Amino acid sequence: MPASAAQDDYDSPWKEAVEHAFPEFIDFYFPDAGRQIDWARGHRFLDKELQQIVRDAALGRRHVDKLASVTTHAGEEDLLCVHIEVQGSMDPDFARRMFVYNYRIYDSYDRPVASLAVLADDDPAWRPDRFGYERLGCRHNLQFPVAKLVDHAADEAALLCNPNPFALVTAAHLYTRRTRRSPIARFDAKRRLVRLLYERDWTRQRILDFFSVLDWMMRLPREFEQRLWQDIENIEGERKVKYVTSVERLAIERGLQKGMEQGLEIGIEKGIEQGRAQGSASVLLRLLNRRFGPLSPDIIRRLSQSTPEQLEIWAERVLEARTIDEVFAGN
Repeated sequence: MPASAAQDDYDSPWKEAVEHAFPEFIDFYFPDAGRQIDWARGHRFLDKELQQIVRDAALGRRHVDKLASVTTHAGEEDLLCVHIEVQGSMDPDFARRMFVYNYRIYDSYDRPVASLAVLADDDPAWRPDRFGYERLGCRHNLQFPVAKLVDHAADEAALLCNPNPFALVTAAHLYTRRTRRSPIARFDAKRRLVRLLYERDWTRQRILDFFSVLDWMMRLPREFEQRLWQDIENIEGERKVKYVTSVERLAIERGLQKGMEQGLEIGIEKGIEQGRAQGSASVLLRLLNRRFGPLSPDIIRRLSQSTPEQLEIWAERVLEARTIDEVFAGN
């Protein structure tokens, strides 16, 4: 199946991007909230605490992406509960889930909770921004801000000129959905975004961070990926820097190269196949690390000893699995 037709991976890169640049994330999608937060006083993610709340809530695979503690300019310490619905489906139960998480977090901390939602579906009319009920004179309501990525589709030029990194992330998301069936269109869009990334006056680490986001979102067939790497090498040569090609490409291609070298001794065909398997294992290892945290030696060993077909099966399960055990279930 061509990369552009495969299920695109949004979940992990969005989480990574939010972690790397949380103030910019809030400022871009929720500017009113961002203006009230004193970012100079820092912020603190409450991932472990959130996992406990989610587990206690017994809501299955539903989860909130980020829970953070921030301080407002008024000196109040508040909780931000950010949910990113990145799969693009319209869930009729979405608003109720926001309501449940809000009161669960409030109950756990006895502190005000601001719930924010980013929706990545294609329907501009679907905006679930409230949930509540009234019984016997008692009223309980939650209304929350919603940011729709599709709202930015009409002003692409503004996205590409905006210095906030989440403008590029939003553009990458929109391009990814628009080019599902056209590898050449996706290649052109990805190349354009990568060049813009290098033109930003950012630190090396920030460029690497957001290149990883773009690269993960905008999958390409192998022949187009190779062309992109050549373009990246040319860009780095023009700008006299060595960012992505010195780190990311090496990690992705290392397995392939190793297998091809071994192929000189045991047969070119077998070496290429082994190289592909090891390259796939390297990418899957990165996916699992970002989704579930550090991997056990047993998992790493299984990845290194598996066939390309088996690796593909596991890779398909990564987005939907609730635990790492579900990825490897039955194998």
